[in-house]
Amino acid sequence: MSPTPWGAPEAVAVHQAVGIGGTPPRPDGAQKVRGSFAYSSDLSAEGMLWGATLRSPHPSARILSLDPSRARELPGVFAVLTHEDVPGSKFYGLERRDQPVLALDEVRYQGEPVALVAADHPETARRALALIEVEYEVREPLTDPRLAAFDPDRPSLHPQGNLVRHQPIRSGDTESARRRDDLVVVRAEFEIGMQDQAFLGPESGMAVPDGDGGIDLYVSTQWLHHDKRQIVPVLGLPEDRVRLTLAGVGGAFGGREDISVQIHMALLALATDRPVKMSYGRDESFLGHVHRHPAQMRYEYGATRDGRLVYADVEIVFDGGAYTSATPGVVGIGSSLCLGPYEVPNVEVDVYGVYTNNPPCGAMRGFGGVQGCFAYESMMDRLAAELGLHPLEIRRINAITAGSRIANGQAVDAPQPFRSLLDEIAAIPLPEPLGAGADPRDLPGGLSGSTRPDGVVRGVGYGVGMKNACFSGGDDDYSTARVRLTVTNGEPTAHLHTAAAEVGQGLTTVAAQIARTELGVERVVLLPADTSVGDSGGSSASRQTYMTGGAVKAACEAAREELFRLATRRLGLADRPGDDLAVEGGKLVSRRDGVLADLAEVLDGRSVDVTREYHHRPTSAVDPLTGLGDSHVQLIMCVHRAVVDVDVELGLVRVVALDAVQDVGRVINRGGLEGQIHGGSAQGLGLALMEEIVLDGGKVRNASFTDYLIPTALDVPRMKLRLVEHPDPHAPYGVRGAGEAPTLSATPAIVSAVRAATGLALTRIPLRPHDIALGERTEGVPA
Repeated sequence: MSPTPWGAPEAVAVHQAVGIGGTPPRPDGAQKVRGSFAYSSDLSAEGMLWGATLRSPHPSARILSLDPSRARELPGVFAVLTHEDVPGSKFYGLERRDQPVLALDEVRYQGEPVALVAADHPETARRALALIEVEYEVREPLTDPRLAAFDPDRPSLHPQGNLVRHQPIRSGDTESARRRDDLVVVRAEFEIGMQDQAFLGPESGMAVPDGDGGIDLYVSTQWLHHDKRQIVPVLGLPEDRVRLTLAGVGGAFGGREDISVQIHMALLALATDRPVKMSYGRDESFLGHVHRHPAQMRYEYGATRDGRLVYADVEIVFDGGAYTSATPGVVGIGSSLCLGPYEVPNVEVDVYGVYTNNPPCGAMRGFGGVQGCFAYESMMDRLAAELGLHPLEIRRINAITAGSRIANGQAVDAPQPFRSLLDEIAAIPLPEPLGAGADPRDLPGGLSGSTRPDGVVRGVGYGVGMKNACFSGGDDDYSTARVRLTVTNGEPTAHLHTAAAEVGQGLTTVAAQIARTELGVERVVLLPADTSVGDSGGSSASRQTYMTGGAVKAACEAAREELFRLATRRLGLADRPGDDLAVEGGKLVSRRDGVLADLAEVLDGRSVDVTREYHHRPTSAVDPLTGLGDSHVQLIMCVHRAVVDVDVELGLVRVVALDAVQDVGRVINRGGLEGQIHGGSAQGLGLALMEEIVLDGGKVRNASFTDYLIPTALDVPRMKLRLVEHPDPHAPYGVRGAGEAPTLSATPAIVSAVRAATGLALTRIPLRPHDIALGERTEGVPA
């Protein structure tokens, strides 16, 4: 094994008595507040080199020549690598191996890696990059996804063409439904821009050769084992020679599902036989990771005059950018959720994922559901306005319930309190009206003094989001956990080991709470996540509390049963009812006789060590022609109500309230759960009003937090939350995923509120001031 770099994670002992349902402090909370937490960018090792990447300045070009000789001659440079130096497969990818490790003979997006440098100082590495001579034949980039998908005269960006995936859904008889003469029909087209995950910790990590041909990688990622599955073929090494350990992660939100520095720093470390650290700057980070898919959407709804949906005709085109990444999955989820939590008997849906010369797009919180949610919630508001119904009433009329079927035909087979969630959001008191002498800080223009109170209009809007949880569509999704129960310094201790990535969502806190609940101990040791234990799947799809929580629960239950067997032998406890024994407060107790022994006495110097996998219930892949199938494990529901003040002359918006009601199944960690809803809502606010990567001919024009704006504490109001608990009978403890659904529903709620204030159609997000100040009133839009 290679020497461990400074800043690598260590085992953390947590001592407290809080089990599931409470809010214990985060194990890493104090360090992060004090600034002493070691992130992946803080890693260091003796004799380490710095890695850097040469990236294409062009969205589309042929590489005519590449000469690294001048860079190799620069003092302090230890390696310069091109695609010719890749020892194994020259391609990798999240779902398809179509992305070059280093560009071969062409580049397909601005920022595509072309060459690598390792040097003894980051400035030397940057100077070396400037000395690499590349001659390009620049081509006209293909940046319009509709043209890429449907214009046969456009060039193919990949050998198989420009279509990544087309997923239709066909149910009922839409053609016959259209011919009914008693329908109200509403139509609209919507567009959503490219959003960035905007995590604060840029991509970084360290690769350390072990001196025997193998390598250890310390990375900030969302899925250690899947990274390894992509890395090993490129390095051409046996699997057991490549080891990954999770380094400190500074946020993720889907942007770390794809490979960034991992393969490049490994290649450099193996080439130099020295530890190599790579750390992107912010501008490079914007080019070096995937983003949320932009989408162009066309919707048509037909409904009876009492508001009941009869048919839906939908087309969505996702811009996947230059490579596949997660686009097939985004298309799949996007198609099945594109009508939201509403019953529609006749459905005709076509969803496309397309290659372009724009930056690659992949996973981001909400994964394919965010785009459709903006559209279908906007359509429900249009339909309500057309029929003269309250926005909540049109949703009540069409709400799914237990036994309903969603767009892809899957039956809802768990409690579904949609209508009660609508009642709960309506019961939250509205904020006080804006007074004549309002504090300037409470006006849309803020302290700039640009807004006059008499020019402000208030609006109220609603949004409902429905998101699936876990990997599904026929995948055998599972997670692994190892639990070792022992006595340390006279105190019973549970050691937890999983490969699950803690990316800020609070999984380690939840895992410790489960161990305390199931094993009756207060001291829990959290071991670093690495690939020496079985796969825990990705920290995505709102799945880790469900899946890794389920694995920890199963392992703890098995450890407890082994403990009972030990106690039965040692203490002569035969002939007891099966539910008589329990563990509480570090003691073995009998429900009939009280305390029987300390756990230390039962273990008697031994340890109980078990590993368990947890698999969720089976799902099926959808039919490729009809899109129908039981593809989801679980559905999550969140309802938002937004209140906004709008300066209609200047187009400025202040979100006054963004309240939410969410069905959480069962609360495991209340503070963490509320934080997830707050965070998801803030990202939804950002998408509604400010967040967009601006592209010009495929080039990113705002690769900084100066120009790519995200919400601050001044933009996000205090939220009123109501957590509804309807346990899912299929899930551990009845939990539901939490983090993604509020990202879906916050965006349409805010835009709906702005529409209510202005009477504008507002069909593209994020909203810009000129969309409001210069927009035209559209019939059928609520005012």
